[in-house]
Amino acid sequence: MSIYRTHTCNEISLEDVGKKVKIAGFVQTIRDFGGLVFLDIRDMYGITQVVTSSKETDVDFASHIPIESSVSVEGIVRKRAPETVNEKIKTGLVEIAIEKIEILGKRVKNLPFEVNGNNQVREDLRLQYRFLDLRNEKLKDNLVLRAKVIQFLRSEMVNQGFLEVQTPILTSSSPEGARDYLVPSRLHPGKFYALPQAPQQFKQLLMVSGIDKYFQIAPCFRDEDARADRAPGEFYQLDMEMSYSTQEDVFAVIEPVVYNTFTKFSDKKVAEYPFPRIPYKEAMLKYGSDKPDLRNPLVIVDLSDFFKKCTFKPFIGRTVRAIKVSGHMSKGFHEKMLEFAMSIGMAGLGYLEVQEDLTYKGPIDKFIPDELKCELLNLANLEKGDTIFFIADTEKRASDLAGQIRTELGKRLDLIDENIFKFCWIVDFPMYELDEKEQITFNHNPFSMPQGGMEALNTLNPLDIVAYQYDIVCNGIELSSGAVRNHDPEIMIRAFKIAGYSKEHIEEKFPALFNAFKFGAPPHAGIAPGVDRMIMLLTESETIRDVIAFPMNSKAQDLMMGAPGNVTKEQLRDVHIKLDIK
Repeated sequence: MSIYRTHTCNEISLEDVGKKVKIAGFVQTIRDFGGLVFLDIRDMYGITQVVTSSKETDVDFASHIPIESSVSVEGIVRKRAPETVNEKIKTGLVEIAIEKIEILGKRVKNLPFEVNGNNQVREDLRLQYRFLDLRNEKLKDNLVLRAKVIQFLRSEMVNQGFLEVQTPILTSSSPEGARDYLVPSRLHPGKFYALPQAPQQFKQLLMVSGIDKYFQIAPCFRDEDARADRAPGEFYQLDMEMSYSTQEDVFAVIEPVVYNTFTKFSDKKVAEYPFPRIPYKEAMLKYGSDKPDLRNPLVIVDLSDFFKKCTFKPFIGRTVRAIKVSGHMSKGFHEKMLEFAMSIGMAGLGYLEVQEDLTYKGPIDKFIPDELKCELLNLANLEKGDTIFFIADTEKRASDLAGQIRTELGKRLDLIDENIFKFCWIVDFPMYELDEKEQITFNHNPFSMPQGGMEALNTLNPLDIVAYQYDIVCNGIELSSGAVRNHDPEIMIRAFKIAGYSKEHIEEKFPALFNAFKFGAPPHAGIAPGVDRMIMLLTESETIRDVIAFPMNSKAQDLMMGAPGNVTKEQLRDVHIKLDIK
């Protein structure tokens, strides 16, 4: 028994009536009724009501305890009066008659905000006082859930025969898609460590080492801009890799892990596996995104060829995508959608309404020849009462804009089922793409195996080569990326050469991995679902920062600890650095 408590604040029950108990926690509320003072004491587990005697000294002392101070309370458990029962809390049938109350940690500063209040608090203030923010029940529950989910993920992987291995935090810098966080070396002047963007190379080296099935809850460090679903600085993922495995083997492992996790920790329906597999090109055409929200039933169709035969000049020579919507729309709906379209950079948003007699009503009807109007009905599967929206631009922009219009239509028309988790795999990603300089570069993961191997690299147009790369997506959120790895040094040399990198570049940037593959590497594949994003979805949080104990803000600042911060000249001298800030 602790000297501070015999019970936690959710353990007091009717069975304890008449017993002397001791609890400890924060003072959440104080209600002074003149002759008596009621206090709600809160710890991590729950809330218990305590009440003073009617003695003037007891009333005076209790009524002047600062809210959110830490206290210990000793007293006798008794039933609450029927009119004071609180069915909203577990201990709502009882209370503690205070015999002794001690302030263990007195609040001596004004609270910057009400800890469990309903008022909106600026995020920068919440992050500056994160230790207070975490006293909030919602955030505390998020952390508890996070811990349980991580424990469950570990058990799921262990049960499938995976070995947990920790990989280094201090490593070498390598080009893996984002900026590295660099750490200067004291012992080796002018040289730097880097924090790993992911354990990518290490987990592949473990496969070469003969570790058959590896996993860890891995910290990853990337100097990236923040988004609602991406934390700047660091994040965690369920990192895994398997030897002698294919894409299908990875799917067979991870699908039940993800399904079981979401089923166990959410009351929502979870669509069963196997999850749909959608090729990248199909996803970009039908959904305008490589992370489609399958809860939205709307599908995009391509009408570029059709409008080559029409006289509407804004569509001629353009990629034209269209979205059919069924059902009645309120007055002014089209104008509101036009406002949205223009806010995302569109010049306009064409539409047609299908009338009872299957004729059209809308601004571009007159530009469609009569003999083609029936063809449009068939191409877009239109019926009376439908409305079809048109998006025209370059192929890449038309796809992206159509995806945003699809999402907005789904929201405005209340088509998205908020009570289900729907997963899918996006597969067959392009191995290469053109960068802003029209140069060939890797589209996804440079360590991926091209489908068709060396023959594909030698015979196909690089932009037509697809890789064994795959993403798992849930409700429009990318949970993770994975791939069958390129374990053949000759294929690696050729793949990098197409992207403009020499053999010497590979040897310089990936020395351990390239060297290891010369010693009989097994075929291997893996994936790394994001833990933070899983928790974000399970808790229905609007920002990923609400599921991380001590997050940075959107500008990659830790407002509570004051990071990044200044260091002394002596510290810089130790690591051989001089600052040149203009």
